[in-house]
Amino acid sequence: MGNADQMSSDEYSAEFESGASRRVAVPPPKPFVQSLKNTLKETFFPDDPLRQFKDQPPRRKLLLGLQYFFPILEWSPRYTLSFFKSDLISGITIASLAIPQGISYAKLANLPPILGLYSSFVPALVYAVMGSSRDLAVGTVAVGSLLMASMLGKEVNPLENPQLYLHLAFTSTLFTGLFEAALGIFRLGFIVDFLSHATIVGFMGGAATVVILQQLKGVLGLEHFTHATDVVSVMRSVFSQTHQWRWESAVLGVVFLFYLLISRYFSKKRPNMFWVSAIAPLASVILATVLVYFTHAEKHGIQVIGHLKKGLNPPSIMDLNFDSNYLTLVVKTGIVTGIISLAEGIAVGRSFAMLKNYNIDGNKEMIAFGMMNIAGSCTSCYLTTGPFSRSAVNFNAGCKTAVSNIVMALAVMVTLLFLTPLFHYTPLVVLSSIIIAAMLGLIDYEAAIHLWHVDKFDFLVCLSAYLGVVFANIEIGLVLAIGLSVLRVLLFVARPRTLVLGNIPDSKVYRSVDHYENAQNVPGILILEIDAPIYFANANYLRERISRWIDEEEDRVKRSGETDLQYIILDMSAIGNIDTSGISMLDEVKKIIDRRGLKLALANPGAEVMKKMNKSKFLEELGQEWLFLTVGEAVGACNYMLHSCKTADPCVKYSNNV
Repeated sequence: MGNADQMSSDEYSAEFESGASRRVAVPPPKPFVQSLKNTLKETFFPDDPLRQFKDQPPRRKLLLGLQYFFPILEWSPRYTLSFFKSDLISGITIASLAIPQGISYAKLANLPPILGLYSSFVPALVYAVMGSSRDLAVGTVAVGSLLMASMLGKEVNPLENPQLYLHLAFTSTLFTGLFEAALGIFRLGFIVDFLSHATIVGFMGGAATVVILQQLKGVLGLEHFTHATDVVSVMRSVFSQTHQWRWESAVLGVVFLFYLLISRYFSKKRPNMFWVSAIAPLASVILATVLVYFTHAEKHGIQVIGHLKKGLNPPSIMDLNFDSNYLTLVVKTGIVTGIISLAEGIAVGRSFAMLKNYNIDGNKEMIAFGMMNIAGSCTSCYLTTGPFSRSAVNFNAGCKTAVSNIVMALAVMVTLLFLTPLFHYTPLVVLSSIIIAAMLGLIDYEAAIHLWHVDKFDFLVCLSAYLGVVFANIEIGLVLAIGLSVLRVLLFVARPRTLVLGNIPDSKVYRSVDHYENAQNVPGILILEIDAPIYFANANYLRERISRWIDEEEDRVKRSGETDLQYIILDMSAIGNIDTSGISMLDEVKKIIDRRGLKLALANPGAEVMKKMNKSKFLEELGQEWLFLTVGEAVGACNYMLHSCKTADPCVKYSNNV
């Protein structure tokens, strides 16, 4: 409709009559059990995984069930030689990255270096069978390694009691796997969604900063170092030992760090040369090992890995420690590291799946991650997930399926069986350089700047996570960031936006008068929109806010000399749900409006809201004639009353016309 004050009485009548026959219907009642079933289904089974089993014979159902839990059975019949060629190249490429990274990250976790190779063997085979991503390359990660070292190191010193520390690491990995698998089996993957993008950016950046600073131990050739992860403790430990700094180690570390960064820069500039960056870590290890071997640098302050025993993963199931003195520690470590590894692994998997236009099942991924960590804890492995750097190399190398993980595992197996003695003279400083180069890529300052420009609160969450990790510890940073994210959700629910709507000239469209400068108030009518569900947390606020809107509108009308306010229209399009407190709030608002001599109309309430208003008898009190399908129809009816019944009761006149 056009400007409200310029319409004739006939036009108001036509507008009213056109909408009077379209009434807002009350949805048919549904049994409580059915409603609860639908709610639980949307919460835990939004993808409806059972739909494929309908109307299938028993043998087909069995096959579909096996394919659901073991996706390799679904795609392996279509596997071709062309796929294998691509996966072979990808697998060998990521193995060249997995071997030095595995050794480096195991040292970061204060575990024997050989465990890094073990963790790239068994878990990769498990994921190839159970994982749903074609591009994810599984293995150890720096952040998870640091987190495990930080949490376990508070209770057990890995230098003074390495055996106990090792057993607790295996046990923590077991609980990580149990936690991840339970989330997938019970369809609780939405819990991970509480880790917002801003939280992950800040947490990863903070953890990467801490990891980089801790590598100063290897770069400077220090033998004793703090187990704390905050920047103050780390820098104090570094500068309190200036007399023990080894310039030979520092020079070697800087040279290889420069080489790694240059190779990465070159690969970014020329994506088809991705392999230059991919093989750089292994090339660094080989060059540094040869250099140390021929120069006998280990006798001049360059620390080396030392002996690595040959052979495949020994069983560790008997090493699991369920001592009551440490049970709380390993459970907490398992859950925290499980959440972080899930967030990283699923995010990485989904990112590459989007690039190749296919979908991965988050709950399947959780089960796969859980089973590979459970199997790993029993075969001398520690925490594994899907690291971004390794998966990016796998993607760029042209992988087609999860067979690339099998090829990587076989390459690591060959290394374990025959090549481990070659790593004896590998200097620790080159491992530190590899970690630093990898961690620099996790400090996503561009994403932080983007958050600042788009959403200041998200930037605050990101910054809080970063500062919490860097200046306190990883757990505090994570809890702080999640707490702020949850607080934002609670504030959104507790203090929802309420908007005054106006008419866009020469249309029947109503929009916020603050957003659209040409939106005009309708004389005699206040149109309000509530932009959130109404719950107990915001019911009191909304009642008070609506009262204030009415006061402000009446004051504005008096100042401008416009038509007196007579109708309040609530646009309920954005109210997806309402509880009993919300119903009570609407009832109180109606009484407040009635006492002021005004009338309340509701526009476009949803099915769930209508059902509850009907059951609570609120519709009887309001009168169903005051319900409208659209704001435009509500305005048309109210304008009809304003111009057709100056003396009669508008409600009576309206009811008679209906």
